[in-house]
Amino acid sequence: MLLSSSLVRSILCGAPLAYAATTSRVRLRATSHHWRHVHSLVVFGLTPTQITLSEAASAFAQKEIEPFAASWDKNHHFPIDVLRSAGQLGFGSMFVPEEKGGVGATRADAAVVFETLARADISVTAYLTIHNMNCGLLAKFGSEALCEQYLPDLASLEALSSYCLTEPGSGSDAASLRTTARVDGDDLVIDGAKTFISGAGSADFYFVMARTDASVSKAKGITCILVPKDAAGLSFGKAEEKMGWNAQPTRAVSFDGVRVPVTNVVGEFGQGFPIAMTALDGGRINIAACSVGGASFCLDYAREYMDSREQFGAPVGSFQYNQFRFAEMATDVHASRLCVRAAANALDEGSSTATRDAAMAKLFATERCYDVANRALQCLGGYGYLREYPVERYVRDLRVHTILEGTNEVMRQIISKRM
Repeated sequence: MLLSSSLVRSILCGAPLAYAATTSRVRLRATSHHWRHVHSLVVFGLTPTQITLSEAASAFAQKEIEPFAASWDKNHHFPIDVLRSAGQLGFGSMFVPEEKGGVGATRADAAVVFETLARADISVTAYLTIHNMNCGLLAKFGSEALCEQYLPDLASLEALSSYCLTEPGSGSDAASLRTTARVDGDDLVIDGAKTFISGAGSADFYFVMARTDASVSKAKGITCILVPKDAAGLSFGKAEEKMGWNAQPTRAVSFDGVRVPVTNVVGEFGQGFPIAMTALDGGRINIAACSVGGASFCLDYAREYMDSREQFGAPVGSFQYNQFRFAEMATDVHASRLCVRAAANALDEGSSTATRDAAMAKLFATERCYDVANRALQCLGGYGYLREYPVERYVRDLRVHTILEGTNEVMRQIISKRM
């Protein structure tokens, strides 16, 4: 992959390391020291281009995301302006080929970027991974006319997108979805409902999986359809009150006789389920990468805290129990990172084990990295439970990763079936 000039220009300057002390507590400000991520564990096996991508993402995250992440979480603010800035650097078109106006990144490249951005904020980065997935689907499966009409705005993040698969009655059993789309002349008429849709209500376009043929087995009769936000009959539920991921909206989406041109089909009629499963392989790697990024931040933050906090006349980081706990946490993060990179490479190479490897990466990284963040909170004691310290936000944001993109129970099924 060749770096675009816009991406090279994104290497910005970060703030210097700083500590601040109060009379009764040691306080750490999230500063550039927590971003000294280009070390032997992180860059192991990376190409020079991937290291440059990581540095560019780090610089952007330090300036545009990290200083505001806590406020976005508190106020449930969706930072569309920041997403558009990310789009100007190419971070909205990672899986779009260069000849179609994208970055043309590999899955392995993107995993490095998403891990780095997630150190600053998991919620925003997770939405960015979903949007990239949608753009990649359109670029790969969409007709030339559909790509020419919609891809430029989507790839630049001037237009936002949502992925609509899950329904109130079909979660893990995605093929049992009930949303329908019937042909009426030159149009498709869509009826049904989707739930837990990231970006819904704010997104400009919706990649909708709907049943177009009830006469065949449930997986074969599903089609992917691109629906614009302004389509008549499209409506949205209330913004869900969530434990985490508060910097992106989650809503139900309803389709009441929504009419779109037949030419808005992405791929072929009946190809929707394979498209959805292809998307989920990549999505599982992406969300695992976000887990690694969040956990690595928590690991570094806990280490800095334990080195600065004194009890019984010594830094708590000098106690052997804490040293052993930290060693286990560091090992879990490193192993998760390697598992994600192995899965990304398998998907890039078209390996027959790619689906299994993606499920393994998602299972291992989301569980181990959530545990790392939770243990990091414990390292901070009572301060870890306070909103003014960032670790509790990472714990809340990481919790959902074992549920979405296929629950980890389903990941275990996939792995066992493919062994």
